[in-house]
Amino acid sequence: MDRFRRIASEWWDQKGKFAPLHKLGPARLQFIRDQLMAHFGREGTPLRSLTGLSLLDIGCGGGLISEPVARMGARVTGIDPGRENIEAARRHAVDAGLAIDYRETTVEALTATGATFDAVLCLEVIEHVPEPATFLKLCAGLVRPGGLMIVSTINRTVKAYLLAIVGAEYVLRWLPAGTHQWERFVTPDEMARYLAGAGLGPGHTEGMVYSPLSDSWSLSADTDVNYLSAAAKVG
Repeated sequence: MDRFRRIASEWWDQKGKFAPLHKLGPARLQFIRDQLMAHFGREGTPLRSLTGLSLLDIGCGGGLISEPVARMGARVTGIDPGRENIEAARRHAVDAGLAIDYRETTVEALTATGATFDAVLCLEVIEHVPEPATFLKLCAGLVRPGGLMIVSTINRTVKAYLLAIVGAEYVLRWLPAGTHQWERFVTPDEMARYLAGAGLGPGHTEGMVYSPLSDSWSLSADTDVNYLSAAAKVG
């Protein structure tokens, strides 16, 4: 939390410390949009495909995902325990003319209010928590019956260690050194078990791969490093 607070002013700098998340954005949004449209039976133009859906963005940071899903029509609530992150997100949303409910709070505190949402996003958060199974159960409590949860994280493989830690943090300097801990990465099989234990699933999983030639990310069947999972709550 302290690490992200210290660099909160750089959330919207596409060439700054959050540049990797900006590049991940299109692939993540494609998965989110497609899964939500399929789950809720939405048709027509993707530009306003999420109109009317309530959506929670856990660990929203500066709002890199909250803003585009709000533009798709969703009623977005973004939460983050870092005050600096929430302040940066609020400022940018105001400048963009977007009404997003940003809150400096935690999953535990929001769960205690009894709030639920049509969809809950938890992107690039799981690999930073010490007890992912417990954390996902808390997150699942914020999904209404019949709703959908979408999670993205990093697989615990040698390839992920070499690319996401050695390559991204120490060679290419995409991320500050120490951002990730390999032992906290979660395999897709573990993720499936955690989601099932939280009352979600069975889910759908896709990988994300980076192309150095185009300097871009795309969805793929390859889950060796980055991947996303979507799982529904029974009801």
